[in-house]
Amino acid sequence: MSAPGRPFYLGLDFSTQQLKVVAVDETLNPVYEGNVHFDSELPEYGTKDGVHIHSDGLRVTSPVLMWVKALDIVLQKMRSNGFDFSCVKALSGSGQQHGSVYWKRGASLVLEGLEGGKPLHKLLEDCFAVPDSPVWMDSSTAEQCQRLEEAVGGAQRLADITGSRAYERFTGNQIAKIYQTSPLKYSETERISLVSSFAASLLLGRYAEVDYSDGSGMNLMDIQMKSWAPPCLTATAPHLQAKLGSPVPSTTVLGPVSPYFVSRYGFSADCQVVAFTGDNPGSLAGMRLQEGDMAVSLGTSDTLFLWIKEPKPTVEGHVFCNPVESCAFMALICFKNGSLTRQRVRDESAGGSWDAFSEALRSTSMGNDGNIGIYFDVMEITPPAVGVHRFNKDMSRVASFSKQVEIRALVEGQFMAKRVHAEKLGYTIVPGTKVLATGGASSNNDIVQVLADVFNAPVYTIDTANSACLGSAYRAKHGIDAKWGVSFADAVQHAQEPKLVATPDPGAEQIFRPLLKRYAELEEKILEEARK
Repeated sequence: MSAPGRPFYLGLDFSTQQLKVVAVDETLNPVYEGNVHFDSELPEYGTKDGVHIHSDGLRVTSPVLMWVKALDIVLQKMRSNGFDFSCVKALSGSGQQHGSVYWKRGASLVLEGLEGGKPLHKLLEDCFAVPDSPVWMDSSTAEQCQRLEEAVGGAQRLADITGSRAYERFTGNQIAKIYQTSPLKYSETERISLVSSFAASLLLGRYAEVDYSDGSGMNLMDIQMKSWAPPCLTATAPHLQAKLGSPVPSTTVLGPVSPYFVSRYGFSADCQVVAFTGDNPGSLAGMRLQEGDMAVSLGTSDTLFLWIKEPKPTVEGHVFCNPVESCAFMALICFKNGSLTRQRVRDESAGGSWDAFSEALRSTSMGNDGNIGIYFDVMEITPPAVGVHRFNKDMSRVASFSKQVEIRALVEGQFMAKRVHAEKLGYTIVPGTKVLATGGASSNNDIVQVLADVFNAPVYTIDTANSACLGSAYRAKHGIDAKWGVSFADAVQHAQEPKLVATPDPGAEQIFRPLLKRYAELEEKILEEARK
């Protein structure tokens, strides 16, 4: 399928429902894409959407050996399609964030001595103290979260240290629960991996270190010091530091691929494994964000990805170490009221027509004559509030807007919320800032025009269907180039460029700067009223 010796870079993504793989060439053009869908291709594990939801509705796990077997299957598919593994110069990967894997005492010796003639899942079937890994959908650790926050001095103090307040899905709280409810399994564990570092361990033939970026999603790592935070470790479980190993920069070349993959699939013995990271950091790499850039995913929930230099963690949102530049950070903020709220307003104020919705945006003026709307149909995450709130230019509540004003108030309000909360976390718009828009609403030119105006920055769109997987392949290339001092941006300069779809109208910043201040004050007023 290629000329002999042509170098490839491999990216793997161990997501919730499938294992994806992409190979790119030196110019970062994809030359192979594949996947293994867990439910349909590994039915013996009995998962639905890649997980087991337990009877309490709170505990959610995935079988570790399912992920192991999926790796063999995806590589077998590549080999059957004529892929030449000897051309792979480096590989990296990503994994669903927060999930944890518990290696049983003695597993490291098994990893180091894998025999190429046997399937991976057979060789490793007795290597896990906890056969079903808790994953990011798990919400069974409320008690452990409360204990952790109390131990370090409160939610804000924990966010200051680790980048986030205590979350039920975060790894530290999952570890605490396993220690408290299954102390024997915890004592049998010699190493705890994230899904990302577990996957890297398979390919490396030894325990792979947790990288800084994925390690930031555990409620255990000091994101400024880039080391485990002693008060968090102490509050979680005994002897934890030894079980975690030491975290490493996300650009670290961990070493050559395991001899198992050399003999079984024909990888070069010189193929290097670059530290794996989480799927969200992997997506930041796949979208090639740079300093001052932001990506907004406009889906059922709206999610912001931010590149930040000087973070200011809050109890809303998450700050992680940046996966492609060790001195920078990234932030994630989730807004629950996304496309469903836009669809409701479309149905009520535009007769169910997106064309009429767009016409309303075009026929109303930027800034909406000072009218501001805050639309939380369901309990919002950022901030924790609910209800529809409308205010006129005098900051007085009003019962309703005209249909056209309602539509602009919704869209401007949603985007002002994003900018206000991004700036609270330390995000700053700089010359050259780009906004990357993805998800369903990003195809509506009038909606993205409002996005450009509110952020006073050009908006681009990019295909993000495999962004974490592609980001892993990009990171594999950068891992090799980084030792020569090459930046991530330079390493991936030949990748496909995003498409410009909107530029801010002149005067947008002058109109929105005072409106943003008013929006923040109104949101705070709503929260105060809710607290009474």
